[in-house]
Amino acid sequence: MRFPLFVEAVARRAELSTDQAATISRAVLQTLGERITADEAGDLAAQLPDDVGGYLAAPEGTDATGAAVEFLYRVAERSAVDPAVAEVGTRAVLATLRETVTVGEFQDLVAQLPRGFDAMVDPIPRPPYDV
Repeated sequence: MRFPLFVEAVARRAELSTDQAATISRAVLQTLGERITADEAGDLAAQLPDDVGGYLAAPEGTDATGAAVEFLYRVAERSAVDPAVAEVGTRAVLATLRETVTVGEFQDLVAQLPRGFDAMVDPIPRPPYDV
């Protein structure tokens, strides 16, 4: 999935324009890159095309932490949108990432996110079991 297709999926999910979805997608990926370990960012980026995964590279010396609310304010600030729009966009980006990478990789990502992200990430469905 190239970045334009990623953005189209985010725009559809969040009901945003493609320009706004692109800006929010970049902001979410950059902010994720600041919140997860460099190893996890590398693992996640390895499953994404370069033009998507490249946004996960955190600048040197970045050690951002904080709750989901702080994450959303950072995304809102980076993308110059209201925090409510940032939340809708973040949910859409996470849902699109979930479809783009393996289940295990998505679980690894979610495990590194701060408290409060559970509400923004849909539960990962379990495979059907034969009874």
